Amino acid sequence: MAFSGNYMCTSFKKELLEGVHDLSSTSSQKQYIALYTSSATLDATTTAYSATNEASAPSGYTAGGQQLDGPTTSSSGTTAFVDFTDETFSSLTITARGALIYKGTAGGGDEAGQGPAIAVLDFGADKTSTNGDFTIQFPTADASNAIIRIA
Repeated sequence: MAFSGNYMCTSFKKELLEGVHDLSSTSSQKQYIALYTSSATLDATTTAYSATNEASAPSGYTAGGQQLDGPTTSSSGTTAFVDFTDETFSSLTITARGALIYKGTAGGGDEAGQGPAIAVLDFGADKTSTNGDFTIQFPTADASNAIIRIA
C-alpha cells in the first residue's frame, strides 16, 4: 500500500514561512486537487505535483485534476485552518486511492499540472465511480477536523 494517511506536506510548511502560499479567498493563487491510484507513493515528503500514477479515466478527468473552490481561512483558539468547497468530478469512470492538493504554477501563471505540494489525502481504500460523480467531501472546518490545520 503506497498511501498510509493524510499529511500536510513538510515542504508546504517551509514554504508557508517563505511566503510561497496564500490560501486566503482573496488570493489570486489557485489550488488544485489531483487523483491518484494505489500505486502512487505520496506522503509528508511529497514536494510537488507529479503525473506518476495519477488516476486516469476514459473521459471526464484531466491530468492535473481540478481547481479547488472556496478556500476559506479561519482560526479557533490557537489553531488556524483552511476549508475548501467539496470537489466533484462529474460523469467520471475512475478508481482512485487518494489525492494531492497542490498550488498551480505552470508557466508563471497559476495553472494545473505543476506546482508545490500542499497536502496528501488517503481515501483509506480504492474509491470507484462508474459514469457518475466522484466527490471529495472535506471534513468539518474547525480546529480539530479541517483538512489543513496549524496549531
